[in-house]
Amino acid sequence: MKVAQVSPLIESVPPKLYGGSERIVSYLTEELVKQGHEVTLFASGDSETQADLVPIVPQALRLSRSGTNPELYSILMIEAVSKLADEFDVIHYHIDTLHFPVTRRMARPSITTLHGRLDLPGLSGLFDEYSDIPVVSISDSQRRPLPQANWQATVYNGVPAENFTFREQPGQYLAFLGRISPEKRADRAIGIACRAGMPLRIAAKVDKVDEDYFNERIKPLLNNPLIEFIGEIGEQEKDAFLGEACALLLPIDWPEPFGLVMIEAMACGTPVIAYGQGAVPEVVDDGETGFIVHDMDSAVSAVGNIDSIKRNVCRRVFEKRFSASRMARDYMRVYHNVIHENEPLKHAV
Repeated sequence: MKVAQVSPLIESVPPKLYGGSERIVSYLTEELVKQGHEVTLFASGDSETQADLVPIVPQALRLSRSGTNPELYSILMIEAVSKLADEFDVIHYHIDTLHFPVTRRMARPSITTLHGRLDLPGLSGLFDEYSDIPVVSISDSQRRPLPQANWQATVYNGVPAENFTFREQPGQYLAFLGRISPEKRADRAIGIACRAGMPLRIAAKVDKVDEDYFNERIKPLLNNPLIEFIGEIGEQEKDAFLGEACALLLPIDWPEPFGLVMIEAMACGTPVIAYGQGAVPEVVDDGETGFIVHDMDSAVSAVGNIDSIKRNVCRRVFEKRFSASRMARDYMRVYHNVIHENEPLKHAV
């Protein structure tokens, strides 16, 4: 099958450092190539892929100093995709909704994976208008604000099994990996670690928009000797960081669309302690691959009971449910469905 993958331009594919959607685009692209499909990737020029790369900008926009509105380049990318559309059997967009007016008028089959939260103002009205555009969710819970959308399937994210090393023995620290932002609640993670008397290592990106929050709310909490702030780390460092932890803390305060870091931890054999919001109950099997908690007391208790979680079970569940090869197979089902205009699929996993 000839497939176009259309990636956001903020990060390269894969990202050099932090990045969620672009990392999934990379995993999916490379796995489809591995499975024998002809894939064209529309992305930044510093992307690395076995697919045919159509570079829209020379460098990922987050690393560029041009200061140009990213939407301008996204419009240029949509135009580039439309000019080449007849070359593909299906076009797979990962760029939210900016392409909807063009996609509606193109004869080529397409799907759009929505990677972010969907309870934002204005989205419901947008999907009232564009209820014909085929879309894919990354968790069932992500769909709830938009029942009118043309849902084709839920396809859980997946990562390559070979990217993460299973470690049978747990480490002696808790891990927090992601972004420093109000909804990610690094402050909760710090509170949990301090009450449990366990060291916490924080590997996190601080976006410019969150610098005040970091300086005012998080930085004062870093003086505790149990807390180590590492900063943003890349893919090569992530394996050891997660694998050598005794548990991953995900004390979120928002409707998490998926939570990629949870399956990355599980791939290493590291259990997850997460607040039960958004997709968390779909990813974490409570008492088997970690604990789903709802307040500080239950989180601290989960830390004390983390040895009851078998690390080989975490890895086994990951291999069965969250590998990149499984993700690619599920997307192939969706591609065939939109090409042949069958009824929308039920859960793809």
